[in-house]
Amino acid sequence: MLGQHQGQVLSITDIADKTLVTVKYLEQIMSQLKKMGYVESKRGAQGGYLLKIKPDEINIGTIIRQLEGPLSPMSCTSVTAYEPCSLEPDCLLKPFWALIRDTIADILEQTSLDDLLKGNIPYRDKKGLFV
Repeated sequence: MLGQHQGQVLSITDIADKTLVTVKYLEQIMSQLKKMGYVESKRGAQGGYLLKIKPDEINIGTIIRQLEGPLSPMSCTSVTAYEPCSLEPDCLLKPFWALIRDTIADILEQTSLDDLLKGNIPYRDKKGLFV
């Protein structure tokens, strides 16, 4: 939302209305994004938030890791927060979870906020072909 209105201050209620995210939850997210240096806030009647960094300089993988933590669906395949499970080394699912982790990481690392704003996201059609 902020990337679509670069240089403009948007109120938290405007952002909530347009994204269908509650004001309370947005306040938490914006507070984190402000601490990380991605947005800045303006006080007052015309206050709100604006993007501090250009969309093409914002990597989605970095944002997700900073907000949510490790990308791996299972701690036994995490690169940054590895924890062994009781089935190691004989776990048959570990390669599967690692593939999911790598696939998610590859997509997120290759995607910027600018890509999202411009719709530059490849996806598979019903035939399984990338569009």
